[in-house]
Amino acid sequence: MKSVRNLGSYPAAMSIAADDILEFHAARLLLLFRLCGTKDRIDGLTKMAKLDFFVRYPQFFSRVSAHLRRDDTAAPGVIESSMVRHHYGPWDKRYYHVLAYLEGTGLLEVTKTGSAFQFELTPQGRRLADSLKEKDAFKPLANQMKVVKQELGTKSGSVLKKLIYQVFAKEVADKTRGEVIT
Repeated sequence: MKSVRNLGSYPAAMSIAADDILEFHAARLLLLFRLCGTKDRIDGLTKMAKLDFFVRYPQFFSRVSAHLRRDDTAAPGVIESSMVRHHYGPWDKRYYHVLAYLEGTGLLEVTKTGSAFQFELTPQGRRLADSLKEKDAFKPLANQMKVVKQELGTKSGSVLKKLIYQVFAKEVADKTRGEVIT
């Protein structure tokens, strides 16, 4: 992953995907904590990753929403960036790097209670997330997050994980660890 600060050292002809930019993922997670969290906090890595999965894969969110309502009118969507099959379902190998970046820049406070992590925006993180959600480039993402929170925000990470395995056996559960979810 590359930081925007270091892109000036890359040759002009070298293509760089937004998916490879650290700040792109950091901005999305800031919005996730602000818009999908409870009081700007998400308890647990599993819950954070599963909410992020449904934000990044809107077609999967539509299907799980339809499943919860027992409705078969799920709408297609566009995958924002890839995740892989991990021990506990969809996962992004960059989470640890991005979370450390957010904590190191003072935008996120990470605490551990027992074996569970809690992620809470700092006042500076809240201000930045509020600024991002007002920008046109982030409005579709922010709107998706609001819908995800409304539908799934009260469920625990464990419940979300089980729901993903139940509804998406072929797309997620049957994949080998490390395989990209499509």
